[in-house]
Amino acid sequence: MFLVFNRQKIFSYIVALSTVVVLFMFSAMFINGDVKTVMTSAKASSKLLPIYNVDRNDKKISLTINCAWNADDIDSILDTLSKYNVKTTFFVVGEWVDKYPQAVKKIYEAGHEIANHSNSHPHVNNLSYEQNVSEILECSKKVENITGQKTTLYRGPYGEYNNTVIKAAQDNNHTVIQWNLDTLDYEGLDAEQMWDRLKNKLTDGSIVLMHNGTENTANALDKIIYNIQNKGFEIVKVSDLIYKENYKIDNNGTQKKV
Repeated sequence: MFLVFNRQKIFSYIVALSTVVVLFMFSAMFINGDVKTVMTSAKASSKLLPIYNVDRNDKKISLTINCAWNADDIDSILDTLSKYNVKTTFFVVGEWVDKYPQAVKKIYEAGHEIANHSNSHPHVNNLSYEQNVSEILECSKKVENITGQKTTLYRGPYGEYNNTVIKAAQDNNHTVIQWNLDTLDYEGLDAEQMWDRLKNKLTDGSIVLMHNGTENTANALDKIIYNIQNKGFEIVKVSDLIYKENYKIDNNGTQKKV
């Protein structure tokens, strides 16, 4: 009896110990696995995103023009926009504003939107929060001195952004705008080549990237606008394309109403 009792007792101890070990291993897996996954997921969900395009169904798109180089083609660009009765958004660099204040004035007086493209066109991902704020506010101040209006839209140079960049913009009343279609005009493409990049990809809510001061942009703009309108799209300013409230930005950078 004594021997049997001890065997049973030993067996019970083994079962209990095994249970503890299994529970410990399971807990370790949960901590190292599931919790890590949750933390990773939370980290991913906290990533801030700019607006690349907008979820719409009304055939509206935006044509945006970055201004960072010369201003030789501004008059031609404005003439073409006027020809087609199109209002668009120019993202200007503060130092460009310093060099070409009359161009900024002409853009504004023609009824176009002037947005912020930083003050000195740096690699903003390498800047601190405070430096990003300075870049945005300096540019906005220069635009305001000419137009009387502060900027409200921001596009980082080189298409760069991270949480610091976006937070600096948002904290200073700027919505960060990217693009989902690029003409690659800065690579010297001609009008036909630029249109080939757009014609099968244009959708409601698209934001198109162009630049002034390139070899062919001013000359190509007539064909680009004609073809866009011929496909039934209306070109509007970015501020008239995006939603101002009650929206979310999905993982693809598409702004959607909620």
